[in-house]
This record gives sequence, C-alpha cells and structure tokens, in this order.
Amino acid sequence: ARAHPRAAAALAALAPRVRSLVVVTGRPAAAAVEYGGFEGIDELVVLGQYGAERWEAGVLTSPEPPPGVAEVRAKLPRVLEAAGAPTETFVEDKGRALAVHTRRCAEPQVALDRLRGVMDALAERHGLVVEPGRFVLELRPPGMDKGVALREFVAEAGKPSMLLFAGDDLGDLAAFDAVDALRAEGVPGFKLCSGSAEVTALAERADLVVDGPEGVVAFLDTLLPPV
Repeated sequence: ARAHPRAAAALAALAPRVRSLVVVTGRPAAAAVEYGGFEGIDELVVLGQYGAERWEAGVLTSPEPPPGVAEVRAKLPRVLEAAGAPTETFVEDKGRALAVHTRRCAEPQVALDRLRGVMDALAERHGLVVEPGRFVLELRPPGMDKGVALREFVAEAGKPSMLLFAGDDLGDLAAFDAVDALRAEGVPGFKLCSGSAEVTALAERADLVVDGPEGVVAFLDTLLPPV
C-alpha cells in the first residue's frame, strides 16, 4: 500500500503549524517513509512496527526483533500449507512481524476465519500475538500497539492543546482508545476515520468519517489557512 499522492505535500504544509506531527504504522518505519514519500519532511516522526521503530530527521532507530519472529518465519509456510490456506494467501515479512494476507483469495474473509485459530496457536507458542486487520493476520511481539505508541509519544512530547488521530483499519482502534483516555484526562481529542466498506468498526467510533484517503487529505487541507 502507498500513501495518497498528495499526502506528503499535505503533511509538509501542516508540519510547521503544529507542535508534533506523527505517523503511527504497523509497517517498518523505513518502508513507511519510502512508500509515503516522507523523506524530506524533517518535522515528521514516523513510529513504525507499532512504535517499536522510530524515524526522525532521517535517522532510523530499530531494535533487534525477539527470537520468536525468526522461529515463526521458518515454520509459517508449512503451517499455512497444513491448514489448507488458499494458494492466493501470501506472507508479508516486516522484519519484526509477519503478516498473513488473504485479500487476494476468492473468499478473503472465509480464508481469514479458517486461519485465525491456527495463527493464534502458532503465535502463542513463540511468544507473539496476533493483530487482526483488513483481510490480514499479523504475528508480532506483544506489548506495543498504536494506542501504546500514541500514549508514549504524548508523554514524551508533553500534553498537547489538541490531538487529532486519523486511521483506517482495525489496528487503529487502540489509538482511538488512547484518544478517548486522553480526553478523559482533559486533552481535547478528535478521531478521524478514513472510511471503507470493509472496516466499519472504526467508523462507529469516529467523530468524523471521510471518504477514504482522498477525504483525509482534503480534511488536512482544511486545517491550513486560506492562501
């Protein structure tokens, strides 16, 4: 997946006008910077792998993954074959995590449901957890999610006068939880959903739902003063 073609320009225009600008993603931070075209936005912080990695001002900080990731990487092809995974199922290796995708399958949700229990068991045996998403099951180390990453960044940067979080998938629910918790602590917060027919749980929790990535970029444009 790539960022919307105008996303980098919208973020670059917004960056000097806010105290902090952060991308929180399940992807490796370096991949998110490359796919998003964020290389030249020095004010931007990218928290990759749910906060385990950090890219800031061109510098990447990335700890070594726990051994369970390598163990699962070695076993995953055989486990998928034994589970009867459709041939269209594919694995995305994120370094610190392994994502099993079924979106290319004829019945992606059926395939995902068939694999869920098997992936849960495999992850548990090797000290990992399963993060479900849009036709994907991601096996990754425990202890970090987008909500934890967001709360830790806020604690580091200091209490903001306003917090806006935009998301589009199930992994963003934890960040919505963090926004709600910060609201309860007196921080004004706003939850924006990049809407899709595939993920409705996020829309049900959002303050505003816009029409996909195009709608998110258009919303960011409204935060800028008129030219």
